[in-house]
Amino acid sequence: MSNVYRVDGVPTGSATTVSFGERFQASEQFDHIFKEGMALVERTASYLDGPGRKEAKALAGGVGVLYATESMRLTTRLLDLASWLLIRRALREGEITEDEAQKKRRRVKLQAFGRPSHVKGYSELPQGLQHLIEESFALHDRISQLDRVLTRPSAAEMPEAALNPVAHQVGLLQRAFAAKVS
Repeated sequence: MSNVYRVDGVPTGSATTVSFGERFQASEQFDHIFKEGMALVERTASYLDGPGRKEAKALAGGVGVLYATESMRLTTRLLDLASWLLIRRALREGEITEDEAQKKRRRVKLQAFGRPSHVKGYSELPQGLQHLIEESFALHDRISQLDRVLTRPSAAEMPEAALNPVAHQVGLLQRAFAAKVS
């Protein structure tokens, strides 16, 4: 027996929908991103508490202020990324429900802050801080993309208009003309 598919490619009948989110969270790729993210948090904390603190004291004027600003932005970005990863892991482990995960996720801000590399004085910041900032943005970009995919509604949850907007419009026209003719 062959599967029957609608014009938009969605199978009809009793097909089983596979959740990308569930599969991803159970995958080695998630484990890799989780470990990478947590390691970046640890490296950043070690840097900012050790060599970064010494390097910051040696910076003069505006570069010192820029260091403070960028280190705070880095810390905030990493806290949000770590929160996202921990929520996803807790969901995978069954420690929280999907509803609890969604509620917690709403408090995490995965905002795309502007990259500081164009800011005056950025090139004068210590290389260690610059490297951590760049790494954090790379991780942020990957997690933001995953978040968009994981929070996109499934085909079953989407209204007909979103699945096939042309068919929806044709249906509206048919109903409008049928009401006029009757």
